[in-house]
Amino acid sequence: MSHTASATGSASCRFAHYFVVCGLDPETGLEPDDGAGESFEQSPIHRSFKSRVLVHYPESTDRNPFNKDAVNMLCMPRGLSFCTQADRLDSHFHSFTIGFDDGSRSYGFVHTFYEEVTSAQVITAMQTLHQMYHVEHHSSSSSSSSSSSSASSPSTSSMDSLVSSLDESDGDSMVGNATAATASATSTCLGCVNSFDPSHDTLYVSKALCLLTPLPFLQASRQFLSQLHRAVVSQTPPPLPLESYIHNILYEVPLPPPGRSLRFHGVQGPILCQRPGPGELPLGEYPLGEAFSLLGVDNMVQLLTCSLLETQILLYSQDYQRLMMVAECITTLLFPFQWQYIYLPIISAPLHHLLDAPVPFLMGIQRRDGAPRSSLHLPQEANLCFVDIDNHSVDAPEGIPAFPDQTELVKDLSEVLQHFGLPPQGGAVIKSSTASPPLSSLEDLMEDRRNGNLGGEELEVLERLQALAWRCGGGKMVGEGKTLGRVWEEEAEALSAAKMNIQLREVFAERFAAMFGRYEEFVIHGAFDMDSWLSNREGTFSFDKGSFLSVQPVAHLHFLSRFLETSMFSSFVDGKVISRWADREPLQQLFDSRLERDRMYDTDEAESRNSRFRTCSALFESAQAIERRLLKADHTAIHPHLLDMRIGQGRHQPGYFPKLQADVLIQAQSTYKRSSRVTAPRRTDTWRTPAATEDSEQRQKHSMARKHLNQLKFMDLSPQVVARTHREFVQGLLSECRLKTKRMLMERMGKENIEVGEASITGLQENTLIHGLCDLLERTWGHGLQMKQGKSALWSHLLHYQAALQKAEVPSESPGSEQRTFDVATPLLRGSLVQDMRFIQTMSEGLSDVGQARAWISLALEKKMLSQHLKELLTNQELLRQLYKPHAFLLCEEEREQFLFHLLSLNTVDYLCFTRAFNSINIPYRVAIIPMKKLSIAMATVNPWVCVSGEMGDSGVRQIPKNTQEIFFQCKNLGRLSTLQLGQENSGLLAKCLIDCVMVYNEITGHTYKFPCGRWLGKGVGDGSLERVLIGQLLSPGGEEDSGRWTGTPPPPELSSPSQGVRAVLGSLGSRTRVLSVEVHEDMREAANNLVKHFHKPEQERGNMTVLLCGEGGLVASLEKFLLHGFKSSRLFQRNVFVWDFVEKAVVSLETADQNGDVQGSMLRKEPPCDLLCHYVNCINASPRNIGKEGKFQLLVCLGVRDRLLSQWLPLLAECPLTARTYEDSALMRDRSSVHSLSRILHTLNEFTITLETSLVKGVAL
Repeated sequence: MSHTASATGSASCRFAHYFVVCGLDPETGLEPDDGAGESFEQSPIHRSFKSRVLVHYPESTDRNPFNKDAVNMLCMPRGLSFCTQADRLDSHFHSFTIGFDDGSRSYGFVHTFYEEVTSAQVITAMQTLHQMYHVEHHSSSSSSSSSSSSASSPSTSSMDSLVSSLDESDGDSMVGNATAATASATSTCLGCVNSFDPSHDTLYVSKALCLLTPLPFLQASRQFLSQLHRAVVSQTPPPLPLESYIHNILYEVPLPPPGRSLRFHGVQGPILCQRPGPGELPLGEYPLGEAFSLLGVDNMVQLLTCSLLETQILLYSQDYQRLMMVAECITTLLFPFQWQYIYLPIISAPLHHLLDAPVPFLMGIQRRDGAPRSSLHLPQEANLCFVDIDNHSVDAPEGIPAFPDQTELVKDLSEVLQHFGLPPQGGAVIKSSTASPPLSSLEDLMEDRRNGNLGGEELEVLERLQALAWRCGGGKMVGEGKTLGRVWEEEAEALSAAKMNIQLREVFAERFAAMFGRYEEFVIHGAFDMDSWLSNREGTFSFDKGSFLSVQPVAHLHFLSRFLETSMFSSFVDGKVISRWADREPLQQLFDSRLERDRMYDTDEAESRNSRFRTCSALFESAQAIERRLLKADHTAIHPHLLDMRIGQGRHQPGYFPKLQADVLIQAQSTYKRSSRVTAPRRTDTWRTPAATEDSEQRQKHSMARKHLNQLKFMDLSPQVVARTHREFVQGLLSECRLKTKRMLMERMGKENIEVGEASITGLQENTLIHGLCDLLERTWGHGLQMKQGKSALWSHLLHYQAALQKAEVPSESPGSEQRTFDVATPLLRGSLVQDMRFIQTMSEGLSDVGQARAWISLALEKKMLSQHLKELLTNQELLRQLYKPHAFLLCEEEREQFLFHLLSLNTVDYLCFTRAFNSINIPYRVAIIPMKKLSIAMATVNPWVCVSGEMGDSGVRQIPKNTQEIFFQCKNLGRLSTLQLGQENSGLLAKCLIDCVMVYNEITGHTYKFPCGRWLGKGVGDGSLERVLIGQLLSPGGEEDSGRWTGTPPPPELSSPSQGVRAVLGSLGSRTRVLSVEVHEDMREAANNLVKHFHKPEQERGNMTVLLCGEGGLVASLEKFLLHGFKSSRLFQRNVFVWDFVEKAVVSLETADQNGDVQGSMLRKEPPCDLLCHYVNCINASPRNIGKEGKFQLLVCLGVRDRLLSQWLPLLAECPLTARTYEDSALMRDRSSVHSLSRILHTLNEFTITLETSLVKGVAL
């Protein structure tokens, strides 16, 4: 037998906290709902009027005080609705939720029905409003448009005057006067659809019955309210007064124990509710199947992705319950994470100002009379996910990444839906039905069957009755017009919906377990106690994001890198850190226990770590557990009983909800003596709340660490609270800007990697942080906005600013100056906000408003002018006052200045976000050759050319005009520049010049690249090179160092060229000073180590390989120092010493020794590396390129390291007979240990695949 239980203890143990009745208060009369957003053009019977909380029981409960205004607003979001007998009088159901400071929620379930109006005062007021409406409607239709518009104001004021309460006598006289004056007008409208005549029509008004519960018991609450309403409208009075049933559910029905089910009794039959066990997913009864059927699997996954990335989500539907259902389904699927921001699934018209909120939100708005999306005033839509539930569409923001393994996830969800007979594509409308219990003598029999109390003949008889009902087509009527077959069908549907719910949730829970199964390994526990952690919370990194991302599949990184930056994930990690000193959050404790269970069943840990997704093995077990609880009740609550009521109370009047006797409902009655039914002893571990283990101080710290958003404050419509709310939004935006800029600086400067040992994932995380900055700016510019163009609030402001400037420039401009399109011959004005806008507008990328705003932000950030541009934009105070409301962030001067100051700090680091994001646009470049100052006149006799190369391609050969030192050209975006080929045609009398460097300037981003040279270009001087490959260095944009870049002034001395190190070596040789061998070895190790570290970084984070090979301190320069160490004389070959001379002589020596039969040389010659060395050197010499001796040596080194031969060539050169004659005894080349050590260092590079730039190997077929 099932146990009998009661809930006479505290309110926290009860099934329901409050019972509420909302509706029309006859004492206050008709009050128009000013915030409903309706006009007086509507018929009075279709307008909204203010509702009131008529009664609520009990008065208040512990830890959950009753908020009358919030409950009234959520019970009747549109206020009172009136209708007549000509309209449909269907009742409807919806639910809502209220969030509290501690993170808990209370759920409200509302059954709204129509009740006949009996107040003569209200009927008279409605009749008068109708007569006045028809008078105005008749006069406006017969008069001109101008006269009707001028007369609208007094008529509106006269209708407003009727809002106040009317005395019966005053109402009668007013009606008489109005009727006598407008008889001709009203006589023509009595038969209209919108008319109301008390003599012919019956007036009905909406009334709401509400049950507030601590847990989302959707089905049980809906059944209880539905039975209560049917008892009201029934001609037969219920067995007991309604007070008995309300008192029973408020004070005598307890919460079901975890993992158990509970049966209690409504007015017309038993009701079953259940609660998941400790190891199961939390209670969630909102029908996921209906949400998936409405929106489709793909849309639901996209909506969940938007919620995980904390975008602004706006639900739109004509049905309040659909708004609540979709919102609850989404938050339920977030397990183990929790939504951290504004959560208001139902907002009435007075709360529409919350759409200005510059924070993520999840809100729902009712569609009015099929109104389209365009009718809504949405301040900014750059980060808005708009969900049109009725039209089955989800409009997600731009740039939302796909959920990891989304294809497999959609497949798994579709299989679950198809298993239960639902289409996965969406668009289907499922009418949710409430299972109603039978009302005949079969009630007890069916109840016993559910409890498992039938056996033998009784069960056999019941099964025969069920089969007979089905064979007869369910024709046997069982109370309320229901057939026995229909009763069984409803039970089966309820069970099927519950099983589908839990299986869909398990699919997502298993996915999150697969993605974050090892998250505990990356949590950083750096604080010793909670006090130190709280005091340094902002500067502490609690999660090693880089290391976590480094072990994730590449396809998941785009989503995960953004998700790790959300407050949702940060709160989850904080909960794990706090668990060292306090109890874990229930959801996190459940998630951790499930992860621990999964690890126990994992046989191959490595395979489980690398698997892309887990199979949903818990589907069957979860469905079986909930089926067991729904088919057999574990506990039975005390039955409703007679209360100690006064005589005459509780009389039944069909169609009217009675006036409840308050004294028996305010508190539990202790005088009730239990019946003879035995109450089984309850287990203290399941029925009693767990004892607190923390002292009061620790509890206070715990609550400080876990901050929750109080949703109730958003429902307070008082001007002071609204102003304070927007002030908090302003402070929140400023704080978010400070944290984001600090995070971006630490990420870019590498401090975070040093502090927490994070792996190098900076590029991916940098893109994520820049996207977050764009989102922050959009939300900031959308706060308090009242005029905009398109979806982007920031781009709208920029367009208005541009238009204002153009309007101001029109009088002073010449007729031909209005054409300001970007032209190659007209370089852009550097640092101009409007010029940057115009360039973005001319880009052939097909960008939307949001895309153009993000491109403009990226460009300004790369130019280090974001703060300056925004400051200039905000100087137009007149435009600001036109575009924004007084409470807007941009009109708060002090906070605005601090905001710009935080953005200014980003100028200390370099970004290439624009250059790398838009790789197909055309960019204008300016190239200037800077000769040595004393020899600058030689440039007049040289005919040079350049070819600029970058990450995304090269510019091709660009001939520089004679007698000039610079060229301006436009080509496809080259990305970050790496090399520059500089050459000349060797024509003219003095076709030679000493080049200091070449400067390349990006006219759009402002980036200046310096390509150091420091060598001669021409025949018969230096190494005789007519072409050189130079390695670029990026100078900081916006600085003063490039202000005189076209004057021929040499760059600052600290920006030395790679060849200057070689010249230093040559100088040391001339003065007979020796370079320390230790320094040479250290340089070689450092150069090789940089190459190794380059390949150990993620591919998207690797720098420029050419710089590591040929740049300053690169492999070529270090190896050249090694080979130059210990030369006997600088005049051994020619006037200057070049390594290539030694290499050529060594190759000739090897080839000659082989021909003359020299024993040592011939043995070396027979080795394959020796053949390859000779072949490579001969091919380089035969190349048509005049790259000089330094260029040839550089090419040999690059080809050798690419083809994994360099480590073998060095010992060959060291053992060559020429080496002993060329080098001194102390030279490194004659030290076998040094040569062997260097060969091993070079051998470590053989495991990597090195790809050389085309500019390095052009003209050599090797």
